[in-house]
Amino acid sequence: MAAGKFLPPVELTTSGRPVLLPNEIECSLLSSVDLESDELPAFPLLKSGLLILTTHRLIWIPESSSTTTTAASAIPLSAITHIFSPKKSLRSMFASPRFRFQLSVSSDGRGVGSGPGSRSVVVTVVVRGKGDSDAFYGKFWESWRARVWESDVVVSSSSSNSQLVSGSGSGSDSGGLYTSQGTLRMAGVSGILRKEQEMWESTDKSLQDAFQDLNALMSKAKEMVVLAEKMRLKLLSGTNSQTGATADEEMGSKQEMQDWLLSVGIASPVTKETAGALYHQQLSRQLADFVRIPLEKAGGVINLIDVYCVFNRARGTELISPEDLLQACSLWEKFDVPVMLRKFDSGVMVIQNKSHSDEEVFARIKTLVTKPDTLRSGISASDAAMTLGIAPAMAKEHLLTAESKGILCRDISPDGFRFFINLFPEIDPNGVYSVLDIKTASLKAH
Repeated sequence: MAAGKFLPPVELTTSGRPVLLPNEIECSLLSSVDLESDELPAFPLLKSGLLILTTHRLIWIPESSSTTTTAASAIPLSAITHIFSPKKSLRSMFASPRFRFQLSVSSDGRGVGSGPGSRSVVVTVVVRGKGDSDAFYGKFWESWRARVWESDVVVSSSSSNSQLVSGSGSGSDSGGLYTSQGTLRMAGVSGILRKEQEMWESTDKSLQDAFQDLNALMSKAKEMVVLAEKMRLKLLSGTNSQTGATADEEMGSKQEMQDWLLSVGIASPVTKETAGALYHQQLSRQLADFVRIPLEKAGGVINLIDVYCVFNRARGTELISPEDLLQACSLWEKFDVPVMLRKFDSGVMVIQNKSHSDEEVFARIKTLVTKPDTLRSGISASDAAMTLGIAPAMAKEHLLTAESKGILCRDISPDGFRFFINLFPEIDPNGVYSVLDIKTASLKAH
């Protein structure tokens, strides 16, 4: 049976990273992992894949998507009823590390389920790679015992109930004017305003607590990311609901606010602790997903130094070194990702989309430099930056590359570099001395 029919499928990004659920955090990874179940014939064949442990799921991703038809799938931690302690024996010292857990499946054995009539089967995790299986097992046990998914359900249900209470014009009178906690029951417009005030007070308290010291900031990092996302969504809904001149005036400030909130943080950054030996590989994939929006804003090319600053700011306290960033970018050649690392002749390194075409850039530069105003004065890097919609430093690299291709020639003056269209290729080599002949003829005439 296919994995997608028995186990819930997992959505992947363009770089092959799993798309996480709300409030879901990665905990650990293992490579070359098999999932087996001798008790259940319908269990899918999952061989040699990447096993990712999160706070909500066990995610299995095939390591070579081009050579297998097995799709990425997941086992919800909520469907696991028991985790067995790994057995230590003389035989286990020479075999691949493994541990087992009980999985609740439907009565017909055709899918994961914990409803009436469900039964439990044993699933074995076989680690054939070089990862730390003991550390993974420890985090697996901790994540299962923490049961984070239950708190998410409670929060979502309580929020939906509060929305129903505040949205209903006239509720039941059996509850009285006061709640069971002794607080005044909220209803009508005043209730909505009171609810908004309490929410903003809670938000203000969270911000104050977060900036008390570095330890508080680290403990509140996840909460701040979730809060920023909620504020961004509220700004979007507010923009859609407004019309007229007021919306036009506030559009610029709201857009800047949304961009700032988007860069607040990555909810689940890849770390050496969670990824282990797969750190640079997973960091490379996460970086490929992250740079998509900055590349779109930068015109398809962005300096590696700028990426380092933006990426580290989004990672919060989980900073990476320049060497880690460079190694992560160099691994893109092995993965099927839409971005690439490029090094110009001057030594400047940039990240650009694979769809970025130098020929298209050269054509736009040639159109700019052949305009009547620029034929005489030439263009500077700033002029090219305005036309291409990129940073002046990147525009200068493109101009120098166009010069090396014979499209442009430059003039160096105290004011800096000025680039002109290169007319030398249009000169006929056979007629180079025609001017000399004309001069000789004129001398003979005199």
